[in-house]
Amino acid sequence: MAGKPARPVNAIDQTRRMLSLVTYLRERPGARIADVARAFGITEDELVADLDLLPMCGTSFRGGDLLDIDTDGERIWWHNPAALGEEAAEPLRLAADEATALLVAARAVSTLPGLREGDRQALLRATAKVEAAAGEAAGASARLSVTFESEGGVFADVDRAISERRRLWIRYYSPARDEVTEREIDPIRLVSVGHTYVEAWCRRSEARRTFRLDRVAEIRILDEPSAPPEIELRDLSEALVQPAAEDPKVVIEVGPGGRWVAEYYPHDSADELADGGLRITLRTPDPASLRRLALRLGRDGRIVSPPELADSARRAAGEALAAYDTARSQ
Repeated sequence: MAGKPARPVNAIDQTRRMLSLVTYLRERPGARIADVARAFGITEDELVADLDLLPMCGTSFRGGDLLDIDTDGERIWWHNPAALGEEAAEPLRLAADEATALLVAARAVSTLPGLREGDRQALLRATAKVEAAAGEAAGASARLSVTFESEGGVFADVDRAISERRRLWIRYYSPARDEVTEREIDPIRLVSVGHTYVEAWCRRSEARRTFRLDRVAEIRILDEPSAPPEIELRDLSEALVQPAAEDPKVVIEVGPGGRWVAEYYPHDSADELADGGLRITLRTPDPASLRRLALRLGRDGRIVSPPELADSARRAAGEALAAYDTARSQ
């Protein structure tokens, strides 16, 4: 699809947009993709991504209750708009377990740090309505509570900083170096690829970096405005690590037991070796981070170049082996 690069968006803004999109499409059968994208101020790619999610929404997961929306590439067609009509709607009835799960989750979300006050109040009002509708079934929820782990609070702070366009200060653990660093970042967007990450412009390295939320040891929202440079957002659907052409080149040789490296790491080439292994050439903005990979591979692989990285990896392996031998002898 044609269009400018996707702008940063957070989950709450996307939810609001999709709710408005349902009403908009119901009133405009066969609307053109270009017209709808223009009306909502988004790219056509962003709109198509929303359309891919809408068929998972509906009044229930029973057949016919989910939204039947698709596109032919030019127009958008909603085949069952009556599914949300008053004539098709049934009074909401929650079983005791459904009411309990919904109320406990709602109360937990309302306590998240960083949640905007307007959203918190809206959630509390909706919770009160569910309690009234559930009647006696709501009683069990009052005896239960959920406490989010630290990642939930980090997520809320990042989401708020993106919405308010403010800079973040974080203490971040880097497993590649086994160290905690302090840095200021301008958050761009939240992404989920197995784990949840924030893509941001790091003021410490003056480059785009991706930070895993469960490795953020401490976080603060700063008063300084977030001002990341204009950069094209990458498609992270296939791989989180996407090296640039100017990044340093690293050559790794792996045996048959290390062939998985070629599947996990984006690479320039992977040439077959006589023993059934591979000679893999890849790029990374931080070659030192591959020392941990070399330790993990053990006898199944080694770093060939650059020479200084290969020497560093051998020293790290020797130190690890010496520490192991010392621990065994005690």
